[in-house]
Amino acid sequence: MRRTAWVASLAAVVAASTLVVTAQIGGKPISGGNPTPGTAQPEPPNLGDRITLTGCLRTAPQEGAAKASAPLDDNTPTDTRFVLTNAERMNRLPPGTGGSTLAATASGRTYRLEGLDSQFSPFVSMKVEISGEVKPRAVKEAAATSNVLTLLVEFVQKIEPRC
Repeated sequence: MRRTAWVASLAAVVAASTLVVTAQIGGKPISGGNPTPGTAQPEPPNLGDRITLTGCLRTAPQEGAAKASAPLDDNTPTDTRFVLTNAERMNRLPPGTGGSTLAATASGRTYRLEGLDSQFSPFVSMKVEISGEVKPRAVKEAAATSNVLTLLVEFVQKIEPRC
């Protein structure tokens, strides 16, 4: 008799706990789509355009027009604030990446880096390894004499404290 009462009590406690936990979860289930309606979401990365480089991360020289148009918000992605100099291509890529014509022909010793300030500022004047997606040049950039490509940075890692 005591055992039956104990089992019944245990079952009641478990049932009550289940109801409390279920009530706390509540809310509306998320069902696909844009998690922040009204905000444009970035395009998924093009794995074929991904490359890995090592080099020296530097602040970009600011010219008159570029300095005036630079965003004031550190949380706004930009490609005008940082560059990778003395860049060397690394051939360590996961299978299926870096195979596009753009990635295969990307060469140069300097790359503009696109991303957030907080992504780059801790690594200024350090030798780093950077992986990202090579961006095609805009029409006006292609007509210019500059050979500097832009890298949409996905990963930064310090290799040496100085460069």
